[in-house]
Amino acid sequence: MHKTSKTTRRSKLLFSACALALVTGFTATEASAQVEGYSNEIIVTARKKEENLQDVPLSVAALGEEQIDAQKIRDLSDVSTGIPNVSFQDVGTQKGTANFSIRGLGINSSIPSIDPTVGTFVDNVYLGVNAGLVFDVFDLEGIEVLRGPQGILFGRNVTGGAVLLRTKRPGNEFEGQARVAVDGGGDGGLNTYVMGSVGGPIGDNVRAKIAGYYNKDDGWFENLNTGENFGKLKQFMIRPVIEWEPSANTELFLKYEYTEIDGDGPNGQSHTNGSGVPGSPVNFDRDSFDFSINTEGYHRSKSHFATAEFSVFVGASGQITNIAGYRNLSQDSLADLDAQPISLFDARFQVESEQFSNELRYTGPVAEGLDLTAGLYYFQNQVGYGEGRRLLGAATPTGAPALTQDGGGDYNVKTYAAFLTVDYALSSQWSILGGLRYTFEEKSVEIASLSLNVNSPCSIIDDTCAFDFTDDASWKSLDPKIGLSFEPRGDVLIYSHWARGHRSGGYNLRNTAADTANFGPGPFDQETVDNFEIGWKTNWDFGRINGAVFYNNIRDMQREVLLTDPTSGVVQLVRNTADAEILGFELDGVFFLSPSLVLDASIGYIDADYTDIFFDLSGDGVINQTDYELAIPRAADLTWSIGLNHDLPIGSWGTLSSRVSYSYRAEEAFSDDNRGYIDPQDILNAGLDLRTTDDRWTFSIYGRNLLNSVKHGGDGQLPSNLGPFPLGGTFAPLTKGRVIGAQITLDF
Repeated sequence: MHKTSKTTRRSKLLFSACALALVTGFTATEASAQVEGYSNEIIVTARKKEENLQDVPLSVAALGEEQIDAQKIRDLSDVSTGIPNVSFQDVGTQKGTANFSIRGLGINSSIPSIDPTVGTFVDNVYLGVNAGLVFDVFDLEGIEVLRGPQGILFGRNVTGGAVLLRTKRPGNEFEGQARVAVDGGGDGGLNTYVMGSVGGPIGDNVRAKIAGYYNKDDGWFENLNTGENFGKLKQFMIRPVIEWEPSANTELFLKYEYTEIDGDGPNGQSHTNGSGVPGSPVNFDRDSFDFSINTEGYHRSKSHFATAEFSVFVGASGQITNIAGYRNLSQDSLADLDAQPISLFDARFQVESEQFSNELRYTGPVAEGLDLTAGLYYFQNQVGYGEGRRLLGAATPTGAPALTQDGGGDYNVKTYAAFLTVDYALSSQWSILGGLRYTFEEKSVEIASLSLNVNSPCSIIDDTCAFDFTDDASWKSLDPKIGLSFEPRGDVLIYSHWARGHRSGGYNLRNTAADTANFGPGPFDQETVDNFEIGWKTNWDFGRINGAVFYNNIRDMQREVLLTDPTSGVVQLVRNTADAEILGFELDGVFFLSPSLVLDASIGYIDADYTDIFFDLSGDGVINQTDYELAIPRAADLTWSIGLNHDLPIGSWGTLSSRVSYSYRAEEAFSDDNRGYIDPQDILNAGLDLRTTDDRWTFSIYGRNLLNSVKHGGDGQLPSNLGPFPLGGTFAPLTKGRVIGAQITLDF
């Protein structure tokens, strides 16, 4: 039955693609300009300098401003559709918390002390916690996804890859944009967006810009317990920037961003879990959007984000840059973790994070044929994390919890690093690539274990909890990279490299295990990834084809192991569980079928296996063949996509741009014991944009996830019983299904 459904969906895809081609593509008798956003000149900053995508010896996927607008990308979870071996998910427990995975390297965690495998950088500033990353984005110049370890230039635990976001800067002429969009499609209400920006010169050497964003979502879902809309959200963002050129060779860029978010808690679905135990008292089909909860919860966050970038241009093409970044995040959320219409397991999460970073670097030539990037880096992050579990409210006449657990901790990290990369041209065709980064990182914690703080409410954020664990540790790492590139002609690049990356050790701020001696908060050790890669980039008259074959050897893999517990509900242990290897490839291409019709396609494959295991992953009490046969979480073996994009002149009206795309991601394990898993994803998107002749107005209609594919942010397994009550089932937060919308954009 499941296979028949997939076949039907793919048939719909073929029908949609053929219909689009017949309506807009092959009926055109006169070619228009090449489809906007798909030129061969795509500028990226993957090596901390501006380069053509096709000249960069790295596996990079890039989206420019036109593609971001055309695809109606609202948050980072929309980005991974169509990028092979990439998954950007919201964990769902705390809204906006990123669980990103690239090439099978990812995490399943909302604990702020667990470093991500995929680093996120906004205007060259690393975001130190994965909270607050998956909310709506606006006014972006570009998005780059770098696959594979990027520790030489970007440091800070990017063993899986890096995501680079570049906000738009003010231009030399006055310009602005206003945009309004409305969409919906579920059992709930409408989702409204209002966005705008304006900027330009305000003096001889000064440019300024301000961008604003407001989103009011009435909730796509229906909570079957109340019959009311669910998933409501309000978000406000304002971003002023200023650029000043005090002299011909100096430039100062200042940016401040304030974001405020207020919405419902997670919409957790309970369906039959991997042990075959249905949820009680309600249980739903995992291929549905049905859920029923009594604690609707909330999510509230505020963030302040500031960047100061000062550049001095040296010689013909050298540049000294200093980038200072500051981010303050405050987040408070309440979640119904039993995913039931009775009070069994609720939890409140609070995160306070304050980070500062500074990077000083030089980029440019130092001799004939020798380009160099070298710098120093400092990072500091102070995090307070509080968690309060409220259990077994159904056991009391008033609904007050019969059991409470409170705790969390204070976490401090300091990082010092020095890095160097060189690109030396041996000839007009051959180049040697090399790099080295030294990192010293120290961490300290004070932790109040939830399991030791029962029925004694307290707050880490309010400083009323007693700490039972205090520790500090430091880690050193030396990350090398060496490679070779060959350019037999101007339109072909072949490259290979070996690179090593580290994810430093740390501590678990969510200590819920009763056995704190054997399953305490740490420290766990750092993770090491060796990446071997061969890739190629080719330009042809008909388009471009890029590909890469890679092998990752992972030692001391860090994992958050999820265990069900009849008292605490769920226990999360963070351990170095195994060594593993991941072999795979990715291939993507853009094909100009005509000057006005573009086809883009991609495919990625991963073969991930454990090579040594030193933690009982299956939970059967022993380490044996059963553990070795488990799938590595977040490592879907197959991803692929195909899309058509077309521009059609329609006389004096303007240009009609149409697009349709389909992407597929295979089933993937969610939990280490594989009882939790994420279903295969079939995502069909489509849209039409009518741009007026003067390029001032754009009228759009769009559809995302038109096949209404059900997707869960996670698949947390719940115990068969919680105290005296049967529970079972899952906490599986749902993401939106089919969305259809309209948008009007005015450029002036």
